Amino acid sequence: MIKAQDLCKHYGDVEAVKGISFEIPEGAVVGLLGPNGAGKTTTIRLLTTFLPPTSGTATVAGYDIKKQPAEVRKHIGYLPETPPLYPEMRVDEYVTFVAKLKGVGRGSLGHAVEKALTRCSLTDVAHKLCSQLSKGYRQRVGLAQAIVHEPKVIILDEPTSGLDPAQIIEIRQLISELKGEHTVVLSTHILSEVSESCSELLVIADGSIALSGTIAELTAEQSLEQLFLQAVFKRKQHAAAQEQKLAQG
Repeated sequence: MIKAQDLCKHYGDVEAVKGISFEIPEGAVVGLLGPNGAGKTTTIRLLTTFLPPTSGTATVAGYDIKKQPAEVRKHIGYLPETPPLYPEMRVDEYVTFVAKLKGVGRGSLGHAVEKALTRCSLTDVAHKLCSQLSKGYRQRVGLAQAIVHEPKVIILDEPTSGLDPAQIIEIRQLISELKGEHTVVLSTHILSEVSESCSELLVIADGSIALSGTIAELTAEQSLEQLFLQAVFKRKQHAAAQEQKLAQG
């Protein structure tokens, strides 16, 4: 469903993503883990076509991010860390607006919006302005706009950031319900989020893939926390050794 090949992104002399390659199968829920500044958000922006790659490429739902960005966007539901809401719009009005942008036909528009609002537990606040909502409800609206067009791929960037424990449980439950029907990429720095919600793991450190595989296989002998710390530490050691080599000429 998602395949990246030697994907790179440079900002001047800074290599944010360093030639990463990976595959995510259809129907999987993949946890994208990494420390701050590891390259997670840049990777997501490349996959969602918000940024062009410096080199390499990727396909999402069979479409090339460089050659067919419009098609990629049609098949993706994306929730950035801060939901892109319009405060002056009502919840149902906003989700309807996004559904139209995503190409949902007039005949199925009402059903699609109602289904998204119901799945995200928003029916009670459907007629409220987005500006009147708590952070938890704004996050739910962000999820509703990401799934309203029934995309093949859903990409969530820190979806539980700033939520209280009850809201976190609700969002995790919704992510679990998406499993199988959609391919889900969940970017987070919270290890428990991955163990609760994901079937596979992809760890990025220093712009490179540090660890990948199924959660079940990877945690057969070690905890997720141990695996993560070891993978990140090894990647940092490797990066430091490479820098030393370059410095020595």
